[in-house]
Amino acid sequence: MTQILGVLGGMGPLASADFMRQLTLLTPAEDDQDHIPTILWSDPRVPNRTAARLAGGEDPLPALMRGIRGLEAAGAGAIAIPCNTAHGWFDAMAAQTALPILHIVDAARADLLRQGVSEGPIGLMGTAGTLAMRLYQERIGFECLTPSEEEMARLVTPAIGAVKANRVQEAYAPLAEAARLLRARGAKAVVLGCTEIPLGIAAGPALEFPVVDTVAALARAAIEWSGRQPVQ
Repeated sequence: MTQILGVLGGMGPLASADFMRQLTLLTPAEDDQDHIPTILWSDPRVPNRTAARLAGGEDPLPALMRGIRGLEAAGAGAIAIPCNTAHGWFDAMAAQTALPILHIVDAARADLLRQGVSEGPIGLMGTAGTLAMRLYQERIGFECLTPSEEEMARLVTPAIGAVKANRVQEAYAPLAEAARLLRARGAKAVVLGCTEIPLGIAAGPALEFPVVDTVAALARAAIEWSGRQPVQ
């Protein structure tokens, strides 16, 4: 019997819905029964992860663990978290559950290799919290180039906010500019290390260099966990 995938979502809700869409599209299937049984716990009440790390905001761990307990009770066999910044609490979550948690940074690395990117530097876009916690810089195994503080304030952070506010179209131009600036500095590829960023990038023309959609990368990792190979 196929195990159930648990999805700890709501951070934000649109990114969680996109994860479910990508999981479905990337699963090799001929009919409904071929897809992966999945339970989505989408709770947007989880306190802001960046504010928790950078501004002394409310600790999100209790809300994250509430979701994990719900997924455990529902019979999940593994957990995917379509929020990069929430992985700042990965070790704390993993210490409190017996379920394997698929790590989004490992999924991003696998996707770089899938696309033929075997050396850095790579560009890295994400929330200020993700970048400050060095979630990618210390795990992905590539030299990382990140936007400047000015670029974060002018381009990346407002665009992430626009996606969270359902103004997806207006996020494309600033996110594409930030990605192209990283490319101009020598990035071989750009990792879209916030699950809102791929949504903004998808709202306009495709970029002319390799990018890693971390939502799709995590979906691929979940499909592999289920014992299948994702659609290429």
